[in-house]
Amino acid sequence: MTDISGKVVWITGASSGIGEAMAIDASRRGARLVLSARRAPELERVRAACTNLSQVAVLPVDLTDFNADDVAARAAAFFGPVDVLVNNAGISQRSSVLQTSMDVYRRIFELDFFAPVALTKAVLPAMVERGGGHVVTISSVVGYVGTPQRSGYAAAKHAVQGFFDAARAELWRENVRFTTVCPGYIRTNVSMNAITADGQAHGQMDRGQLRGMDAGVCARKIWNAVAADRDEIAIGKEALIIWAKRFMPGAVAYGLKRAKVT
Repeated sequence: MTDISGKVVWITGASSGIGEAMAIDASRRGARLVLSARRAPELERVRAACTNLSQVAVLPVDLTDFNADDVAARAAAFFGPVDVLVNNAGISQRSSVLQTSMDVYRRIFELDFFAPVALTKAVLPAMVERGGGHVVTISSVVGYVGTPQRSGYAAAKHAVQGFFDAARAELWRENVRFTTVCPGYIRTNVSMNAITADGQAHGQMDRGQLRGMDAGVCARKIWNAVAADRDEIAIGKEALIIWAKRFMPGAVAYGLKRAKVT
């Protein structure tokens, strides 16, 4: 069981959405928090919403241009070595395969795949040396089921699933736990911030996102899964498509070809 009370928890993408909600919930559970994202003012806003502010630090970082070992050392300088890393930072996509530039695909992979891998590798040695730790990575239902207009995002999340499955299989004897989270639609600005074929922001709230689960509810489910040392958790009614693809792949493929995805 992973009890985060008193533990050092480092959350990326903490300035909004699921990351913000996880930070606020973790502060209520007694964690010592390091919050990271690009926008320092937004991180300060989230910090102010937490409890016990002396146990909450802000570490702005651009995860598309950073040295992972250096950033991890800076994170550990606040309250000590990181006990729980939450890889939440990421970006979605709203553009077709035919129109999307390779620069956009590389940008998605840098943030959604290479950044969590680099940060994880940066904190793992200290976790192993101390006899344990926990890495939480926010993937997506799209990590199992590729949907239209999200080819790069789906590819990056599929890669995330594979990497952290392998890491879990390697490091369980070292008492390092890995929880992969596959949310469906959560009511955040992820579709607003998603990038289009030329790298510009989508700037629209998708219908599914607008009707999605409250981020606070999602955060509680994630922390409860971490407390139970769950290997993986799928969140939201959209998670049913993961099971449907396994047992009715033809039906899912038919539906995806006709899906309204924005």
